[in-house]
Amino acid sequence: MKESGIAEELELAKKRCWVVIDRTPRLPLIDSCRSTLLRLAQSELNFLSRCPTRCSTRLSSNIGHLEAIVHILQQPCLTGVSRVCKPIPVSFTDWNGLKTNSCSKGVHVDIVCTLNRQPVWIIVSDRNPRYIPWDRCQKSKGLRLRVEEVLAAARSSMTLKPYSIILFFSNGLGNFVREKLREEFGASEIELEFSVFDFDFSEDLDGEWINVLARSYQDACVLEIKVDDIGDIISSPGYDLKGASVAAVTPRLSGELAERSVGDPFCSLISRMKYCPFEVKNLEYSEMKELLSEVDLINFDTTALIALVSGISNGGTEKLLGTPESALRQRFKGNFEFVIGQVMSEIENPIHVELGGVISGRRGIICESVHSEFMDLVLMCGGPDEKFRANQLLKCLMLVPDSPSQRVMGLPTTRKLALKNKVVFGTGDYWLAPTLTANMAFVRAISQTGMSLFTIEHRPRALTGD
Repeated sequence: MKESGIAEELELAKKRCWVVIDRTPRLPLIDSCRSTLLRLAQSELNFLSRCPTRCSTRLSSNIGHLEAIVHILQQPCLTGVSRVCKPIPVSFTDWNGLKTNSCSKGVHVDIVCTLNRQPVWIIVSDRNPRYIPWDRCQKSKGLRLRVEEVLAAARSSMTLKPYSIILFFSNGLGNFVREKLREEFGASEIELEFSVFDFDFSEDLDGEWINVLARSYQDACVLEIKVDDIGDIISSPGYDLKGASVAAVTPRLSGELAERSVGDPFCSLISRMKYCPFEVKNLEYSEMKELLSEVDLINFDTTALIALVSGISNGGTEKLLGTPESALRQRFKGNFEFVIGQVMSEIENPIHVELGGVISGRRGIICESVHSEFMDLVLMCGGPDEKFRANQLLKCLMLVPDSPSQRVMGLPTTRKLALKNKVVFGTGDYWLAPTLTANMAFVRAISQTGMSLFTIEHRPRALTGD
């Protein structure tokens, strides 16, 4: 290749690195994932900066792979990203005569996240499909062995075990390799709501916005390989659902609530939840799962229920601000600053407006532990109106048994990963439902284990006794 061509290719690759570096801070990632991506992009930029322009061979760069990862991470259908470009530790196992142990480097996975409410691992390839070998060759161990290693790691993992492996070939895949993946691993093509084109703009010297880089993923091939049967992934030993009773609720608001709450934000909010016209009693697990599989569920923890019924969330801010500070301090003791902070937050951003879009059209569930804790707190700290709203809210939710998923229960119980929280969040994971919570300490602790867990954050609210 001519020297001028190499120089142009180097400059373009550097610009692409800067685009990745610029986009990464805006991605919805935890700090560890964001720092990993930035480190890799910066490392690639440093490599390109050292490359000589006088070279007879074609430039070898990994920027296309990083671009594809960033493209995927921008897609709204992905949630709960917990690991990016990190190896998954592999416990001692044996597949096809190949042995490994926990001291090995593990297998590389580009993205660990949640897709369509299921935990998945995503492997990204930006290679030209003509240069993706199926079997081992001089320069590569081959795609077959790579897939075998990833599947073995997935099946041997408990806490990070995915429902499926997603293979994303950004430049497409040849028919031979595609057919081999289908025959030997049961891979099937899936339709993802990914944007096809990826653009980046920057401002030129005249103040005009110009297109710097544009890339099409129109030829991308996305394949899914199921790891195990879903029942093996989310069932939990010690929590027998056979014959369990799941409480059904009335499909309409009570007359008392309608009379007391016409035009009230609380009434409007809970009326937006989806009501299912069925009774669910004494069903086998398979029947229960089938019944709920087509319903968009949301799992409420205790903090979410408190936030919905709190006097702060339901028009009590002016009354609280009008109360003398001495009386409030006597009433809330050491929580005075906490409560006032919530009052100011509510005035700026009413939580019912925030949660309306989250729960609208969804079927709400709570586990037995949450039901018990919520009732105890309301009876102890709630006022008449808060108790009334609590009773009406519970009529709109489906009570399910404590049934935490095996992978969540497989995490060690620590101060940060308390057993009661593992039961609550694990039950949401079991039913493939995101957990609505203000308990971000637990969410952070989960993310630090590398597990992808589907959660939705809300701002906390306290009971006021009104």
